[in-house]
Amino acid sequence: MAESIKSEKERKTVLRRDFLAGGGAALAAGALASVAGGAVSAEAAQSAQGRVEPSKGYLVYDSRLCFGCQSCMFACAITHEGIANPALSRIQIVRDAPGFTKYPNDVIVSLCRQCVTPICVLSCPVGACHVDAANGNIRRIDEAKCVGCQTCMNSCPQRPRRIIWNPVKRKSTKCDLCADAPYWSEKGGPGGKQACVETCAARALKFVSETPSQKDVSGYDVNLAPEPKPKTFPPMGPQMPKAKPAAKEGA
Repeated sequence: MAESIKSEKERKTVLRRDFLAGGGAALAAGALASVAGGAVSAEAAQSAQGRVEPSKGYLVYDSRLCFGCQSCMFACAITHEGIANPALSRIQIVRDAPGFTKYPNDVIVSLCRQCVTPICVLSCPVGACHVDAANGNIRRIDEAKCVGCQTCMNSCPQRPRRIIWNPVKRKSTKCDLCADAPYWSEKGGPGGKQACVETCAARALKFVSETPSQKDVSGYDVNLAPEPKPKTFPPMGPQMPKAKPAAKEGA
């Protein structure tokens, strides 16, 4: 028993050493700095890794339409993890009920932006967080490769962070536009359907293929309200025939 435990520890040590050596000293140092709370700039990451192809799919939302019902969160968690645990959802809806914040700022929609410059991808030391060229260049995480270092989480520039930590698997996850988790046997990913979009009763979520503005949240928090219907009036009843003028006497 003791020997098996010892051999397991040795195996893990070798794998960790191989991981650090295979990634290169600079890469390992960058990963450790990020885990420790250091920031990785977009410019530095791009200069080290080269240009990253933009995603062909994005989720946008309208926080003014959102009910805060969290149906999208449960749909996401069930579709991807098989469990109705909103903490594992790749989209998070925050309602500021305790603060009594007034509409329309009482609901915060937090979803992965599929950033043009994905710091999570560029800073991942093992390539688990990557650009999936086979699925429209979406930014996603390969669970099998993830070592749970949380570098992607610490490097995400958005607040709250768009990377979701699974404490049971000890892996990082993020939105993949349902590429490998088809909703109700439908095709997912770019060009397919997404569980959160399909279940949103308020129609506050939408899939788009055009890259939103990256300047601020306004590129993603867009107006999805339906166009007002033209005013219609009830049809008028049949017009009464005009009365004939009275005949003149002696005519």
